[in-house]
Amino acid sequence: MKTLLLVSAMTIAAVTSATMAAVPRDGQFGGPSTKNFTAPQVFQAAGPTAASLQGVMDQFRLAIGGNNNLNAAGLDSGRREINWDGGGSTATTESPTPFNGFLANRGALFATTGTGFVQATVQGLATEFGNATYETEFKAFTLSRLFSPVNSNITETTFFVPGSGVNGANPTPALTSAFGAVFSDVDQPDGSGPGNKRGNRGASTLIQFFGSKGELLFSSFVPASPGQGTFTFFGIVYSDPRIASVRILAGDEAPGPNDEFGRDIVMMDDFIYGEPRIGG
Repeated sequence: MKTLLLVSAMTIAAVTSATMAAVPRDGQFGGPSTKNFTAPQVFQAAGPTAASLQGVMDQFRLAIGGNNNLNAAGLDSGRREINWDGGGSTATTESPTPFNGFLANRGALFATTGTGFVQATVQGLATEFGNATYETEFKAFTLSRLFSPVNSNITETTFFVPGSGVNGANPTPALTSAFGAVFSDVDQPDGSGPGNKRGNRGASTLIQFFGSKGELLFSSFVPASPGQGTFTFFGIVYSDPRIASVRILAGDEAPGPNDEFGRDIVMMDDFIYGEPRIGG
């Protein structure tokens, strides 16, 4: 599978004919009219190994600019990264929704329509979802653990100023200029499968970016890389902070069933995003 790369300030086009990012038409996803649409830079890659993504992810970090701010209080530049590994932990960690484990130190709050989230190795995922095939179906991008909602395929990330609020309460809403995520095992390039089909507009995994008023800024399916344990990266960068939240539909069904017969089960790994800041 070729590694795919796309960086464009005005238009979106696939580097190969295998994958194309979808810019929403007026009203297609309930978004703004095309006359108000501002296209970000788009970075995407897919391939069989972690190395398939590395060059594109390095360019994505460079486009954001600055340093990895780790757990520092809110700054004016740089980025935040979450790899779900807890300093090298291999334990299975379950969290309710909303999940605020990265709210105070990295300015990200996670919610799902399901019952919560899990951070686990592939062995832990197999146990969590009662499916032994997950031990070979997925691979972790960094270290050991992957991230997934439970009883849903939807993850919503909302941004706040890191370190704001009192003891984590009443944090200050913030905007980021960029967000990207790594996915494990995006198989379907055409979004087809049982249940609620989406036709042939893109892959089974959809990512949507929203502004401070809930308006849809940008929406795209992510590239696929069929096979077991493959990797995909998708991210966008704006010239200024304007993303208040991100919604990810990972795969076309909640984890639990086998990843076969047109069904695409997808796990998530690294999240990378611009420093959450007040205003735009």
